[in-house]
Amino acid sequence: MNTGDARRLLEDSYAAALAAADPLRIVPAHLPPPPKGRTLVVGAGKAAAAMALAVEQHWPATAPLEGLVITRYRHGLLTNRITVIEAGHPVPDAAGEQAASEILRRVKALTAEDLLLVLVSGGGSSLLSLPAEGITMTDLKQVTQLLLRSGAPIQSMNTVRKHLSAIQGGHLAAASRAPVHALVVSDVTGDDPTHIASGPCAPDPTTYQDAIGILDRYAVRAPAAVAGHLARGARGEIAETPKPGDQLFAKTENRVIATAQQSLEAAAVFFRNQGVQPVILGDSVTGEAREVAKVYAALARQVRRHGMPWQPPVALISGGECTVTVRGEGRGGRCAEFLLSLALDLDGAPDIYALACDTDGIDGSEDNAGAILDPATLQRARNRQVDAAAMLDRNDAYRFFDAAGDLVVTGPTRTNVNDYRAILII
Repeated sequence: MNTGDARRLLEDSYAAALAAADPLRIVPAHLPPPPKGRTLVVGAGKAAAAMALAVEQHWPATAPLEGLVITRYRHGLLTNRITVIEAGHPVPDAAGEQAASEILRRVKALTAEDLLLVLVSGGGSSLLSLPAEGITMTDLKQVTQLLLRSGAPIQSMNTVRKHLSAIQGGHLAAASRAPVHALVVSDVTGDDPTHIASGPCAPDPTTYQDAIGILDRYAVRAPAAVAGHLARGARGEIAETPKPGDQLFAKTENRVIATAQQSLEAAAVFFRNQGVQPVILGDSVTGEAREVAKVYAALARQVRRHGMPWQPPVALISGGECTVTVRGEGRGGRCAEFLLSLALDLDGAPDIYALACDTDGIDGSEDNAGAILDPATLQRARNRQVDAAAMLDRNDAYRFFDAAGDLVVTGPTRTNVNDYRAILII
């Protein structure tokens, strides 16, 4: 197998993983029957527009249907019965705040004979941003930016955001007199709806005190209004988020319809059909991206040199969400940082290729989904006087892979089941 064939194999495996999480394919089978009254569709996330379109295409033409969903800028689609609003991600903005306020107003107007259909996907935490009383959007933006740079995992970030929100942490479901049917595309390890888009329809087991502990643990100096709000909540002066066992969730169903594991299994089928043994290493890999890469590099070398624990050709596949503690002023997300660390550790080892991409098509806040690595990547970068180690030190993986010609750019995929990584050893 030559380099071109190996790279195409990796890219095609990524396409197979994306197809398994395509809302247009997976949503229809999970739609509930229309109610006696009307159906209101609301939602938020990078998959929101595609999920809304799937609902429209498969909802009975004679059944009342209306709605409003929020997605990231450039992720919208043309719809007829459900309005799609674009807003800020990963940092919230006024467009998301206004749309979230309108969603809450419309949900409160539902009756018991209606149905609330909620479309939830990754990215919803920033898109469905309606600050709690006493918190401004400026406050929310600032604490979000600090958390993004802190290296805190998404579950911890969302614990804080749920306690600063008037709509997340189960508050959306609590506002509805109608039954709630939430379809969830998971972008978090463990696939627990409480952590996906900060759980607008899910009970929240975390507390104000937990949120304070997270800010302390990651040395996040929150704005005074945020710190004061959390402190009042911890003292019991502000009501907690709805908890597991609360009767209000008796009429609520959260159904996870797409996960990282499903996409990894689809990629595994693809590799197997190409004569390559697939090995799924896990759908919930976490930790600092550069450190995880060192472990994977050691495993890849063991396979290549010793044929253990698997004989080549083999594809080591994994998902989950690594983190990056930002210390430099470079550009790049966790997938590119993982791959740059992997490249340095492998140091051009022959017959080892890799791809790391986010399934939403956006690695961090850049325009690439991730990057691809072959044995000559480091040399191509050196030929352009690019120092890989220095780039990693300043979190500048985007520029490294741009110089090497190895960025993977897909544009918005309109889904999100977290990171996809594949290491091909031939």
